[in-house]
Amino acid sequence: MAYSAPRGTVDILPEVSGKWQELEQLLRTICANYNVKEMRTPIFEHTELFSRAVGDTTDVVTKEMYSFADKKGRSITLRPEGTAGIARSYVENKLYALPEKLQKYYYMGPMFRYERPQNGRQRQFHQFGVEMIGLESPYVDVECMVMAVTVVEALGLKDITLHINSLGDEASRDAYREALKQHFAPVLNELCYDCQQRFEKNPLRILDCKVDKDHSAMKDAPRTIDYLSESAKEHFDKVCSLLDDLEIDYVIDTNLVRGLDYYSHTVFEVISDDPKLGAGATVGAGGRYNSLISELGGPDNPGVGFAFGMERLMIALGDDNNEEDGLDVYIMPLGHEAKDLAMQILTMLRANGFTCDMDQCDRGLKGQFKSADRYHAHFSMIIGEEEVQKEVVNMKCNHSKEQSIVPLENIVAFIENHYEGGDHHE
Repeated sequence: MAYSAPRGTVDILPEVSGKWQELEQLLRTICANYNVKEMRTPIFEHTELFSRAVGDTTDVVTKEMYSFADKKGRSITLRPEGTAGIARSYVENKLYALPEKLQKYYYMGPMFRYERPQNGRQRQFHQFGVEMIGLESPYVDVECMVMAVTVVEALGLKDITLHINSLGDEASRDAYREALKQHFAPVLNELCYDCQQRFEKNPLRILDCKVDKDHSAMKDAPRTIDYLSESAKEHFDKVCSLLDDLEIDYVIDTNLVRGLDYYSHTVFEVISDDPKLGAGATVGAGGRYNSLISELGGPDNPGVGFAFGMERLMIALGDDNNEEDGLDVYIMPLGHEAKDLAMQILTMLRANGFTCDMDQCDRGLKGQFKSADRYHAHFSMIIGEEEVQKEVVNMKCNHSKEQSIVPLENIVAFIENHYEGGDHHE
């Protein structure tokens, strides 16, 4: 029987994994610049966490989660997103008691949603996200948004626009929900079954509907910013003012409501028209969630965050600079005695910090030189019977094509002097 990966999953093969490492290192560097620390949470959690945090009326919870009963009958879910796990850990580990009131975390890793696979979106996908928890401050909102824009700019994407909106505080949302219900009530029977279910539980979800997105009632639906309380409006105005001061291009998008129930106040998406992704592509998104921590049993500590699908970021990263870094040395032994010596040299060079490999297939020089080329080796080290007897190696620089006979005890110094001297050609 032939086995294949489940639909919606892909193998990240060695020729691609180097690009993933490049992306991960870029993200870690940006996080270090922003003093954001890594947190790693379990890949599966109790199902109730996501039902409570994400919202039991969202498509993520009702249609897309991978849930199963464990051996004791408890409902377990593979994580569909990262914020709920970070919030749970923040509460469980009492991180709110740390001296610094504002705590900043990032995560990256696999997430799971049962949806139709397409380019840049799989059922097992990878997400990078940032959460800033502890302060209800427009300054933190803007720091979070600027960081998201920084990530996209670091990938070299062009034509970036930040789309922002405000859902307001609890009073604002209550007023807006009532306005939505009054607006959609006359046409409720014309909407899909899901929208009819959302009408009572969470009418904001109607605005996310893909089935009824072209219905006339969607186009003239009430706008969230028209129902903001005085304090919520003041918060949003300050966010806009700070973005203006930083000369960050943004658009107030009143149709932006985000798909998860825990959001409040500022929500945002980073949009790019770069040809790599296509016009109007959403690269990453996030927003403020002021009640999530308290709903999970913690103190009334607000938070704000964002997330990027890393597969989408990989598309943005493109194929530039796709050649591997290559080996420092590829060792080419000819004969058993040479192979014994090669193993000793290989181990010694690795201990000194060089990237190396050797031929294990007992091939001739022609085949071994082909491997050196495929591995982009800087040096080919040839060891034959004569080299073994004289306790030397034949070092060939694959860039300059120069060859040198080097005593065994001088190999490390020879390589270091060669690199430092700059007498080679990359």
